[in-house]
Amino acid sequence: MIDIDKISIGPDASIRQVMSRIDEGAKGIAVVIDGDCRLLGTITDGDIRRAILSGKSLDTRIHEVLTEREQRGGRSPITAMVSTPAAELSRMMLTKGIRHIVVLNSANRVVGLATLEETIPFIRQPVEAVIMAGGRGRRLMPLTNDLPKPMLPVGGRPMLEWIIEGLKRSGITRITISSHYKADVIRRYFGNGWRQGVSISHLYEERPSGTAGALRLLNNWNQTLLVINGDILTWVDFTQMINFHREQNASLTVAVRQHDIQVPYGVVDMDGSRIRRLSEKPIMPYFVNAGIYLLEPSLRSLLGDEDHLDMTDLIERAIQHDQSIIGFPVTEYWADIGQMHDYQKAREHISAQLLGAVV
Repeated sequence: MIDIDKISIGPDASIRQVMSRIDEGAKGIAVVIDGDCRLLGTITDGDIRRAILSGKSLDTRIHEVLTEREQRGGRSPITAMVSTPAAELSRMMLTKGIRHIVVLNSANRVVGLATLEETIPFIRQPVEAVIMAGGRGRRLMPLTNDLPKPMLPVGGRPMLEWIIEGLKRSGITRITISSHYKADVIRRYFGNGWRQGVSISHLYEERPSGTAGALRLLNNWNQTLLVINGDILTWVDFTQMINFHREQNASLTVAVRQHDIQVPYGVVDMDGSRIRRLSEKPIMPYFVNAGIYLLEPSLRSLLGDEDHLDMTDLIERAIQHDQSIIGFPVTEYWADIGQMHDYQKAREHISAQLLGAVV
């Protein structure tokens, strides 16, 4: 059972503060309590991402999110008494399709949290992953003269190994690496994945066919597929992304990252010749593609047979065929290693993380 002090927070906390508490607790949830440790509600990782997608500011108080969810008919938290056996807690979570149960004492005060991961230690996801690692990385030359970009070292390990570690941590153990440039370097290092504790298959593209074109080479695509670019470093919780994808009954989920652009001038809002408002150097938020996707097998029919197909092309086709496509906001650390300064910043970030772990 998880200590409540690590995951609890008051109703006046902001979304930003709850995000921090969820990150600290590392269980994908925060429990909202009053001053007497009475349960007011729970806020999951998915609740936070839905609030961001709806346009909520990170300074919004969490009681507002709870109230709106209740008004929409959202499900109340499932609770159990502290005396409930672990086996019964597991059965309750599996039966109800949930991953957390708030634990109460005889006075109905919150004392802890039971999680499916704690009662059933390792759960393999019915999801396979494909890592797109075929890029040459011309903008990172001369570093990529002898190494493919995904094999560049960060914190003493190739970037690709960090991705695999993240997938494994989320219960994804069947992984395919699609490669082209210096593919032998990748194959020799990872082999069949036994050193990493996963099962790795290798796809070799004679010619680069795009970030979606390589999916045609998959022999058995009969379940949800997670596709990630091989030059991304991120702490995103893939389990939460999968849960979000299933909750929304999506055919395709695109991980998105909020990117703010500050206009360097005062922006004038006009109605005809009349000035209605002037905003000084406003910050404009946009969602950008984060290079991580979840796809259902039904999309295979949209791959076509042309020489080159990028994931953006596949997304456009899915939109035209009225498929259910959703965005999953990435709130965790995320970096796209495209240029030298990106690589240097990522190395500094990982080094700081490792130093903090040692300290």
